[in-house]
Amino acid sequence: MIDHRRLGRELDLFVSDPLAGAGLPIWLPAGAAARHAVEEYVRELERRAGYRHVYSPPLGKRELFELSGHLGYFADDMFPPLRLSADDEFVLRPALCPHHALVYRARGRSYRELPLRVAELGGMYRAERSGVLGGLSRVRAISLNDAHNFCALDQVGAEVREVLGLIRQAHAALGVRSAGFRLSLRGPGEKYVGDDAQWARAEDLLRAALDGVQFTEAPGEAAFYGPKIDVQILDAAGRESTIATVQLDFDKPERFDLSYTDSDGARRRPVMVHRSLVGSMERLFAYLIEVHQGAFPAWYAPVQLVVLPVDAGQADAAEELAHRALDAGLRVEVDHAGSLGARVRDATRRKVPYVGVVGAREAADGSVALRLRDGRGPDPLPVADALRLIGRVVAERSADLLPAG
Repeated sequence: MIDHRRLGRELDLFVSDPLAGAGLPIWLPAGAAARHAVEEYVRELERRAGYRHVYSPPLGKRELFELSGHLGYFADDMFPPLRLSADDEFVLRPALCPHHALVYRARGRSYRELPLRVAELGGMYRAERSGVLGGLSRVRAISLNDAHNFCALDQVGAEVREVLGLIRQAHAALGVRSAGFRLSLRGPGEKYVGDDAQWARAEDLLRAALDGVQFTEAPGEAAFYGPKIDVQILDAAGRESTIATVQLDFDKPERFDLSYTDSDGARRRPVMVHRSLVGSMERLFAYLIEVHQGAFPAWYAPVQLVVLPVDAGQADAAEELAHRALDAGLRVEVDHAGSLGARVRDATRRKVPYVGVVGAREAADGSVALRLRDGRGPDPLPVADALRLIGRVVAERSADLLPAG
């Protein structure tokens, strides 16, 4: 059975140390490099789609979460308040939406600004019980790819459809296996905010946004403040789970008294669309490690190229190649230690996409013999051509290790 915890140890991606605490994994350099590449990609994808990125603190005053409704509806999943004095208590946030509501209301807003898309890769915390924690898939400290899109009511359908398109694009690049969509609705016996008319309107808007798309309905799976579209995926064992969501919220704009001035001068309430393209970095990488069995696509592999001089006589040529690869934006290492066979095996164990062997002939004519992770080995190439080949695969975010065409 493929287990991201085992692969995480073998590939030095992350570590869970009892001294740090259960559910608080530490990302090691290799895992951090892969995560950083994914974060950069998602941030740029959002920027091009008109998102405005912010930073906000991972805790806030108790009153903030009382106003948002989290303390009333979500307290069992939150850490206890941090009391500095009798009238000064802070809470580790379980979600980013209260802070993003404060971003919106930092000044007056006009209808011309809508949709206003506020994005952040931010930290939040859940007081998960120790028995359910495991690796990266269930943690207490969460780094969430999150955004809140504030829009007029008549913009909701187009906004949700655009978000679903961004999700498809990101998942295709990452190698995520789609399992379709789920419309999560209210269920009996649960605590929800808002009135029936708000819920009916929100559900109708999401159904309209899913027009032409196959989906299933899941009563009882809605957020406490509104219905949502869950983006379902298949893991390495063929099991279905949720990795990204799109949620409608009429409640937070009302609680925070958010408004905009419409074209007729009237003050109107925006709709808040909660959305995540890839979910949390922790759960995403638990999935990606398993579905790729640690062999990430080249664009977010921790090390993209390992250079192996055959012996000490090619050390300078290997270092020069590595410097050129670094200048080309690649993540590269040079390995001098041990026999060539042992170094090749180590690169294979680490699932490095490209191994560049530099022998006496290659050093003399400025070439490199590339060995691909999948066993292919094209003829030796001039260094510039080899780096161009790898750079093209990385730039295209291809699943293959050789460029198409």
